Amino acid sequence: THRVLLYFIGCSGGVAGLRVAKDIAENNPGSRVLLATSETTIIGFKPPSADRPYDLVGVALFGDGAGAMIIGSDPDPICEKPLFELHTAIQNFLPDTEKTIDGRLTEEGINFTLSRELPQIIEDNVENFCKKLIGKAGLTPKDYNQMFWAVHPGGPAILNRMEKRLNLSPEKLSPSRRALMDYGNASSNSIVYVLEYMLEESRKARKINKGENEWGLILAFGPGVTFEGIVARNLDV
Repeated sequence: THRVLLYFIGCSGGVAGLRVAKDIAENNPGSRVLLATSETTIIGFKPPSADRPYDLVGVALFGDGAGAMIIGSDPDPICEKPLFELHTAIQNFLPDTEKTIDGRLTEEGINFTLSRELPQIIEDNVENFCKKLIGKAGLTPKDYNQMFWAVHPGGPAILNRMEKRLNLSPEKLSPSRRALMDYGNASSNSIVYVLEYMLEESRKARKINKGENEWGLILAFGPGVTFEGIVARNLDV
C-alpha cells in the first residue's frame, strides 16, 4: 500500500485527486486507487465582527464533509461496474492570480479570503479551457448541451456566469446547484457529491426516455487560480 497526500489545494482538490489517481492507476496495471477527501472548513470560523464583515460570507458558503471514490484501469467485468471512464485530465494555472483565493494559518486559525474578482476571472477563462479539454475527445462547443457537466459549486455567482458564458441549458448545472444547496461549498469533497447527483439525474432521465449524456466534463477551480478538468464518459448510461 502506498499513500499520496495532497494538501492546501482547496476547491480544486477533488478533481486534482482524480487526475493523480488516474495517473497512478494507468501506470500500475491491476491496481485500485482509493481517493479519499476530507475537509474541516469550520476551523476557519470566527465570531461575527463589524471589523470583518466578509467572515460571514465564508460561514454561510462553506461546509465540512468527506467523500471517496475508487479509480482503476482494466476493470473486471465479472465483479466490477465502473461508472466513468476518465479520458483526459489537464490543469491550467492563471498567472498573476495568486492572491485571488487566499488562505493563511494564523494564531486565530485559518483565514480564508476570496477576491470579488474570482467569478469574473473564471468566466473570462473557462471557455478556452473547456474548448481545449473537449478537443482531446474530438468534441466541440456545439456539443456543450449534449454533454453532462460536473462542476465544483464554488458559489452561485460562479455557476451563473459559467452557464451564461457557455450558453448552457439550466439543467446542465443542476447537480452542482443541488450539491451547493445541500452541503454548501465543501471544497474538495463537493465534486463527489456533484457526480453522485449527476448520476442520479441521468438515471431518472433514462426512465422517462430522455437522451442520456455519454460524454461530459468534470471541472473545479482552486487556489492559483488553478483550473482542473477531466473529459469523461458516463458508463452508467
